[in-house]
Amino acid sequence: MEYNTSELCDIFADSIDVLEPMFVSYGGLRSYGGEVRTIKCFEDKGLIDKVLAQPGAGRVLVIDGGGSARRALLDANNVQMALDNEWEGIICYGSVRDVDILEDLDIGVHAVAAIPVGADSDDIGDSDIAVNFAGVTFLPEDHVYADSTGIVLSPDPLDIE
Repeated sequence: MEYNTSELCDIFADSIDVLEPMFVSYGGLRSYGGEVRTIKCFEDKGLIDKVLAQPGAGRVLVIDGGGSARRALLDANNVQMALDNEWEGIICYGSVRDVDILEDLDIGVHAVAAIPVGADSDDIGDSDIAVNFAGVTFLPEDHVYADSTGIVLSPDPLDIE
């Protein structure tokens, strides 16, 4: 489904939060949305890989990577796995790599930076907890909507039909 975050802000101004404009779109899908699933980790992508290996239809993975620009939490392999498992998108408060490949994948990916150095894979982190970055707090089962203009968060699904 195509989302327009500007319209969502106009229609639902009193019931949504808007993320600070710090993210770059790296995926091939420019508009995406869905129910939030969260991970909190730092420079380790093991837990991310495990979650993205699960079915993700209707969901967006929100990763609190501490904003690190030293190690990439997302790469061509785990983003392809997300696409294969029908995830709608990934929002990463951290870094990505393989950006030329990511832009050809039909999935939404927002992150703060790109770096060629990959993260460890030791399964260190927590999932399905509240995470806070970009001026908002994400809770599991919130709903997030993203496009080229920005990202908005809602506690409930937005009726945009």
